[in-house]
Amino acid sequence: MKKITLLIILTLIATSANADKLLKDGFLDGNMNYSKNQDINDPKNKIVIIYNHGQKTHDGPSNDCVWKNGIRNFSSLVGEKVKEKEIMVYLLCTGKLKGDDYKRLWNKKKFQAPYKGKPKLEKRLDANLELINSFVEKGVPKKQIILTGHSCGGWMTMMLMSRHPDKVGGGISLMQACYGKLSRQHKVKKVGVEKALEKFRKKEGDGPADMRQKQINEVKKSKNLPVLVFTHPKDPFDGLLSDWVEEIPGVKRIIISENRKINGKTCNRIGVNDGREWREPLKKFHRIDMNDCFQYYNPTILEYIASRVK
Repeated sequence: MKKITLLIILTLIATSANADKLLKDGFLDGNMNYSKNQDINDPKNKIVIIYNHGQKTHDGPSNDCVWKNGIRNFSSLVGEKVKEKEIMVYLLCTGKLKGDDYKRLWNKKKFQAPYKGKPKLEKRLDANLELINSFVEKGVPKKQIILTGHSCGGWMTMMLMSRHPDKVGGGISLMQACYGKLSRQHKVKKVGVEKALEKFRKKEGDGPADMRQKQINEVKKSKNLPVLVFTHPKDPFDGLLSDWVEEIPGVKRIIISENRKINGKTCNRIGVNDGREWREPLKKFHRIDMNDCFQYYNPTILEYIASRVK
């Protein structure tokens, strides 16, 4: 009887936790829920933002997509109009994808180049291309599709835009990073970028280090990359390793320089559990784009979208 009671309690806890999570693809409404209408009515007068979440595993599979509080700010753009065109936001969940050689990539002792097959990040990129094509087939003009993503989703946004500049209207990269907490773990502020990356290579091996640098080199070859990039110097991931984006023509970088505020407003993480709203002060700078203070940049984001939509 005790085991049954415990099982029921654990099930209720899990159900409650999952109620605050978004775990599947779909269009969202302005309240961070899935829209009841998943169709694109009057597609020529719609702007579709595709949101890509981060990833906890560097190349392996996971069951995560995004917490509701993580999509709060982009969800708030649903229904806004830019040049008389209405914004829709589509959440693309690709956490369950896995790289073909993920078991070796981060194993320094076992990995020897080349990587065998296709990495997870490439598969995520392919999933976006497939989704973009489906929206175009439904009548949404390419220039009215905007790609965005947090962390590894932001990194992938830069890659896709560099390879396929004519596939979408623009891209917004938020706290881009895909290879761990490099800034903090390898003490970039103390030893500098070059030595920090040497330490990263020494610890994790040539596989991740070479893959990261290869992707950066590819993006830097872009002659024009009209991407809006948000970074924070205290982001423990790539906060102090993002200066390279400013070398690329077309990139507009916004450095959020305040400590735990944006434009003087204290940043709070807001969530909902069992229908009750909760809030807590910003703890992780990597997630500052998920806090309520980040809505200060909504006009900047809308202005950027307007500049890309024709």
